[in-house]
Amino acid sequence: MTLLALGINHKTAAVEVREQVAFTPSQLESALTELKHLPSVREAAVLSTCNRTELYCVTEPDGEKTILDWLGRFHGLAVEQLTQCAYHYLDEAAAKHLMRVASGLDSMVLGEPQILGQIKDAYQQARSLKGLGGELERLFQHTFAVAKQVRTETGIGENPVSVAYAAVSLASRIFANFSRSRALLIGAGETIELVARHLREAGIQELIVANRTMERAERLAGDVGGKAITLGDIPKALERADIVIASTASPLPILGKGMVERALKVRRHRPMFMVDIAVPRDIEPQVGNLDDVFLYTVDDLQEVIEENRRHRQVAANQAEELIALGVEHWQHERRVRGAGDLIRRYREQGEALRKASEEQAIAQLARGEDPEKVIRRLTQQLTNKLLHGPTLRLREASGAERHDIIQAAESLLLDPAAPSQDSK
Repeated sequence: MTLLALGINHKTAAVEVREQVAFTPSQLESALTELKHLPSVREAAVLSTCNRTELYCVTEPDGEKTILDWLGRFHGLAVEQLTQCAYHYLDEAAAKHLMRVASGLDSMVLGEPQILGQIKDAYQQARSLKGLGGELERLFQHTFAVAKQVRTETGIGENPVSVAYAAVSLASRIFANFSRSRALLIGAGETIELVARHLREAGIQELIVANRTMERAERLAGDVGGKAITLGDIPKALERADIVIASTASPLPILGKGMVERALKVRRHRPMFMVDIAVPRDIEPQVGNLDDVFLYTVDDLQEVIEENRRHRQVAANQAEELIALGVEHWQHERRVRGAGDLIRRYREQGEALRKASEEQAIAQLARGEDPEKVIRRLTQQLTNKLLHGPTLRLREASGAERHDIIQAAESLLLDPAAPSQDSK
């Protein structure tokens, strides 16, 4: 069986593609169930964020094509389109990739902490739906330990910078004084919570939180001294908003061009700054064509993010060393487990042969046969049975000039301390 990591991310695909491949929360259960039931898949977990969609599977050696075909069918995309932007890693490389992702080294914002929580959510969901077996279970647990070590032993997590921070930083370049600005935040998840806290720390005049669930909006608004509204109240709130930042799990846009046009008329065309962090997008791309609207997607935050990347590169190099050690440790444990399974099967085979010979000898004794002859016959038969398989394989290896097998067999099967026939 092969460990496979297959996916797309912000480095390989534009937001237009990523939003087509992303799994909404309502799709994850059915997607994971379908993936797990593919003939070549033994274990599976799905990670889907605004910047990446990744599948982690234990599969047959040729399972990658089957999984890629399934991903295309699920989202109604041509496999050729996915192939152009998808990446895949096998075994050691797959383990290393997951550890790098969990440590924030593969994120758009180097070292951002949110991704580890998202991986833990993906792990818990896969576990609850029985998508995990021993291989992925151990990999995720090992990954969490390595990510924790990276956070505690390097400076990768100091002064946390996220996509949320980058969005607020970009807004500050347009609105020099936040104390005169009003912000409308759409969504109430972790990213919007971070945006709200950054805006509050920057001295924003007014914060409005719009969410499908009023209870969650009220909870976040209460924490940051803002006001909570429902999604139905957005058109009115939009008329007062200088800054709009959206991040929901909605499969369809929440803000359309017409709604924003009407708000701009009421505002007498005072400029609006908008950042759409969501994938799929919450704001129709056509909104960006309107005068007096500055619309950015998560991909447009790259300049702010690159500045952060430069500051954290030293810590990232230290983190890469810890991950290399983590992968080495994971590989060692995996090899030990593999040998353990082989030893168990070999012992079971030997025990089956011993039991069969023992039952035969007991039956012979019960018939009154000479005990000495029975014992001699028993040891001879047992020796022949135990040596038959290895002897046959060694002859085949010798005929095929597989000297590596011959040398390995000599190391495994012969006791150097045992006396040879020549020494007698």
